[in-house]
Amino acid sequence: MREGDPLIEWDWVLGNLDEIWHRVVQHVLLTFIAVGVGFAISFALALVVYRRRNLYPPIAGLAAVLYTIPSIALFSLLVPITGLSLLTAEIALVSYTLLILLRNIVAGLDGVPAEVREAATGMGFTTWQRLWRVELPLAWPVIVGGVRVATVTTVGLVTIAAIIGQGGLGQLILTGLQRFFATPLYVGALLSLALALVADLALLGLQRSLTPWARPR
Repeated sequence: MREGDPLIEWDWVLGNLDEIWHRVVQHVLLTFIAVGVGFAISFALALVVYRRRNLYPPIAGLAAVLYTIPSIALFSLLVPITGLSLLTAEIALVSYTLLILLRNIVAGLDGVPAEVREAATGMGFTTWQRLWRVELPLAWPVIVGGVRVATVTTVGLVTIAAIIGQGGLGQLILTGLQRFFATPLYVGALLSLALALVADLALLGLQRSLTPWARPR
C-alpha cells in the first residue's frame, strides 16, 4: 500500500460482494458449529459434575490447559492427524469454548439458592426434575452470559482458520497480507468485529426474552 492511498478501495468491495458474502457465511457457520458443539460437550460435563462434584477440578483443569494452547501450536499438533480440514479447525475452536462454557454452566447451577432446591425437593421433585424444571431456568442468565462470551471469542478466533484453508473472514485478512493490499484486510477485520457485536446483541435479546424475571425493575 502506497502512502496516500485510501484505506478501503470501494471499487474492490463492490466488485467482490459475492466473495465477501461467501466468507461471511463461512465465518458464521464455523462459529455456529464451534459454539454449538462446545456447548453440548460442556453441558454434558456440567451434568457429570452436578452428580460428582469431585470431578470438577480435573475436568476444569483439562479445559484450562486446552484454552491456554496457542492456536498455531494446536493446529500443528492436529494437522498431521486430521489434515488441513474442517475437523481440524473445529477441534481447535471447540476446545477454546469449553472452559468458558463449563465454568458458566456450573456457576449458574451453583447460584441457585439452597432454599429453592429445598422447596423443590419438598414438593416431591426428583433430583433430575429439580434440575430441569427449577435449577436450569434460574441458571439460564449466567449460562447465556457464558455463551455470549464464548461466541464473541470464537468469532475472533475463527479468522485463524484461514491459515489451514478453511476460509471465513480470515481469508480476506490473509489475502490482504499476502498481496500487501489493505482493503480486504480491513474488510475482513471490520466484518469480524461487526459479527461479534451482532451475535452478542442477539444472544442478549434471547436471554432477556427467555428470562423476563431476571430483568432489572
